[in-house]
Amino acid sequence: MIRFKIERFCLDSPREMGMKIAITGKGGVGKTTLAAGLASEFSRKGKKVFAIDADPDANLALTLGFPNPSRIKPLIELKKLIEERTHAKVGSLNPYFKLNPRVDDIPEKYFVHHQGINLMVMGTVRGGGLGCTCPENAFLKALLSHLILERKEVVIMDMEAGIEHLGRGTARGVDQLIVVVEPGRRSIQTAYRIKDLAKDIGIENVVVVGNKIRTNSDRKFLMGNMPDFRFLGFIPYEEKIVEA
Repeated sequence: MIRFKIERFCLDSPREMGMKIAITGKGGVGKTTLAAGLASEFSRKGKKVFAIDADPDANLALTLGFPNPSRIKPLIELKKLIEERTHAKVGSLNPYFKLNPRVDDIPEKYFVHHQGINLMVMGTVRGGGLGCTCPENAFLKALLSHLILERKEVVIMDMEAGIEHLGRGTARGVDQLIVVVEPGRRSIQTAYRIKDLAKDIGIENVVVVGNKIRTNSDRKFLMGNMPDFRFLGFIPYEEKIVEA
């Protein structure tokens, strides 16, 4: 596990809440490594941490060192729970379901705990995708909104290459959207697309962390091609991390 200095990557939340950080970027750039590092450091400093794996390629549990990560059931697969809370059958074509289901008890009952970190694996809605209007999505979005807007714990979200999980209402609670980039054109293009999406839903504090930096030329390449971004720092390329 890489040890990060929290102060280098993020500031204290301006609100009376724990820091809420969303981490995104192109696939394979190291989002999960950064998310795990920050979650571990906040926990080490005595903060209560909620780590949210919102990436379909879920690896946060493994990276954090949770035992038997493959046995952790994604929340989206708890069909009976979702049906009970949304008053609708999962997978049905019934257009009527509860948009604001009760979720305040979910962290204590269904999150997995290890070394001071509370983990939730969201999972993926099969067939409809994130854009579908269905009980599963209503449940997950209500839970994210609760964690970001109402809880005082630190929340670290490991997201896919986008911010589809965040709506306009929830976005106002995000203290920092960190886009992880590596030296490469596609990674930079993804970062600009994410920044535009973030602006559309009201996230102003979009920052960048450069990862897999081998030389000073890599650093200059990113900064030269991303003049519209604020860089929080750079993480050097480490072979042992790539192998892990």
